[in-house]
Amino acid sequence: MAVWLGRLCVSVRAVCSQYVGYGGAIRAGIRAHHPALSPRWHMVRHLSVTPGLTVKYEELKDLMKNDGVVLIDVREPWEIKEYGLIKGSINIPLGDLQAGLQLTPEEFEAKYHKKLPEKSNTLVFSCLAGIRSGRALEVATSLGYNRVHHYSGGFDDWTKREAPEKTQ
Repeated sequence: MAVWLGRLCVSVRAVCSQYVGYGGAIRAGIRAHHPALSPRWHMVRHLSVTPGLTVKYEELKDLMKNDGVVLIDVREPWEIKEYGLIKGSINIPLGDLQAGLQLTPEEFEAKYHKKLPEKSNTLVFSCLAGIRSGRALEVATSLGYNRVHHYSGGFDDWTKREAPEKTQ
C-alpha cells in the first residue's frame, strides 16, 4: 500500500502520528478529541480500511451468531476499563497480538480466559475506529489465519447502537 500511495503515504503518516503512538497505542490526547474527531482523523480512518475484509455493524451482529467466530478487541487495557467492550470479545492489545496468538492453548486460556482461536476460525478485529484493527489483520494473516476481518466502525460505532459491556 505504501508503494501504491506514493507521496500520499507521507501525509497519512504525519496525520496518523498525531493520533497513534508507538506500537499502535493511542495517545491519551485522543481521549480529548474522541467526541468530535477532526476531519483529518476521518481521512486517515478511511484510507486505512482494507477493502474486502471489513464488516459493518449489521454484518458483525450476524457473524457473532455463528460458532467459530472470535471477536478480538485490540484496544489497550485502560480503554477497556474506562469505556467497556463489545460483549463476547477478547481483549488482546495490538502490541500483544502476535505473541498472544502464538501461545499454547493452555497459556492462552490462562491469560485471556477464552479458548485459543484455531486457524480455521473466523477472526474479527475491533478497536476504537478501525485503524488498529486493520493492522491486526496483517498480524493474524502473517500467523496463518486466513479468515480475518475487521469491524471498520469499531467500538465508536458500536456504542452508537448498543451499550458496551463494562469490565471491573
